[in-house]
Amino acid sequence: MICMRNRDSTTDRISRSTLRMLERERQKMGVKSLDMVIRELVVRKRKGVLEEVFGIDRGRVKPFTEEDRGEDRG
Repeated sequence: MICMRNRDSTTDRISRSTLRMLERERQKMGVKSLDMVIRELVVRKRKGVLEEVFGIDRGRVKPFTEEDRGEDRG
């Protein structure tokens, strides 16, 4: 296990294989820190979940019209 420490944050233990994965991702992304890698991965995951939940009918759903109401207001 590896301990990671950042100047103004916390320490956490990760396995050496996870560290290697994060380092490879850091190089691919071209960012300076593992913290930035982790943040970007979290953002991507959140976007993916939101897209999965709310994007299922994207492009197929149209705005409601008065005819869609189905009630008599007169």
